[in-house]
Amino acid sequence: MQYNYKYRLDPSEVLTETLHHHLDTCRQLYNHVLHLLNESEDIPARYEVQGRLPDLKSWWDDLNDVHSKVLQMVVKRVYDNLSTLKAQKENGRAVGMLKWKPPREYRSLTYNQSGFKLKNTSGRAVLWLSKIGEIPIHLHRDLPESATIKQVSVKQEPTGEWYATFGIDVDETTPEKPENPKQVVGIDVGLVKYAHDTDGYAIESPDFSDERERLERAQHDLSRKEHGSANREKQRKVVAERHADLKRKRRDFLHKLSTYYATEYDLVAVEDLDAKGLVELPGNSRNRAGAAWGTFLRMLKYKCEHEGTHFVAVDPIDTTKECASCGVKTDKPLWVREHSCPSCGFEVDRDANAAWNILSRGLSELGVGDSESTPVETALPVDTRVSAKRVVEAGSPTLKERTASAASE
Repeated sequence: MQYNYKYRLDPSEVLTETLHHHLDTCRQLYNHVLHLLNESEDIPARYEVQGRLPDLKSWWDDLNDVHSKVLQMVVKRVYDNLSTLKAQKENGRAVGMLKWKPPREYRSLTYNQSGFKLKNTSGRAVLWLSKIGEIPIHLHRDLPESATIKQVSVKQEPTGEWYATFGIDVDETTPEKPENPKQVVGIDVGLVKYAHDTDGYAIESPDFSDERERLERAQHDLSRKEHGSANREKQRKVVAERHADLKRKRRDFLHKLSTYYATEYDLVAVEDLDAKGLVELPGNSRNRAGAAWGTFLRMLKYKCEHEGTHFVAVDPIDTTKECASCGVKTDKPLWVREHSCPSCGFEVDRDANAAWNILSRGLSELGVGDSESTPVETALPVDTRVSAKRVVEAGSPTLKERTASAASE
């Protein structure tokens, strides 16, 4: 299986200057390749363009300072971006042309297959990069023993910090998924309650209002600084740090929540949401973007694969309207938070009703039949709320306590 492991680097001033030189050279090569493709009537194959790199080195001296694999990955980046534009165009999106990269928008370089080595020098871990040197690295967690490093990407974040991301292959056996899953759960995601599952637990959306307020103040201070001044550059880093802090806390919440569901259940059913399309809808788009549903579902999917848990994404149409007990559809505006079926009288929180429909569809899609308990039997009159703060700070103790108590019973 393939994984990415990210670590912080601690380059010296000399190494930082070298890294910037390599980044700028790669950026200029990116723009050069883009110019060649724009001038060509027929776009040549990527490997044909990569084959021209030795000739470029004969008159472009700076290219000789950069490892050959890094230069090849620059060409690949151009073609990957072109492929992305083509795919978006085929999906009916209005797209333009690739633009030249200014210095601030080109922040990473990639070593593929060769030109790197993880070493231990004088008792300290260092990352050796060809034509750059040894850079101290903070290995806050060990790589798996069976890991094979295939690729290393070095990037400078807007905060000024440097990070290395290892693309590794792990020789491990994926657990077999149970043919008849016993521990099953359906999850409905939202804004008021981030996740509502069929076990009757509602995870509150994390409150990042303080972090957003600090970010907005920093952005306001940045707008008042003179362009090109040292004070503006200093404040720009403050804004970047505020962004990074908000991003870290959000991802921490998503990692802990997705890990819980992937490890505690045999089957997890969710809605197959078009997260990007939802963000583009008018009204409340900021909160929908901040919810990061797409990131949560991607995390949950790969963690389920790693744990041997069934991950089923079902059609989201009418999961809120349909009665989980009898199947009759009932229109309800967003402000109506309770489901009350006029046909069978089943009453429950609207998100709980949606979660049961999601689970039912997931079980049907997997072909394992219905769950052991029906919505009417569980009849959850009051949902157990789990604070998002507790999930972020303590790895969801309430959910773990729930699992422990269920096991003891």
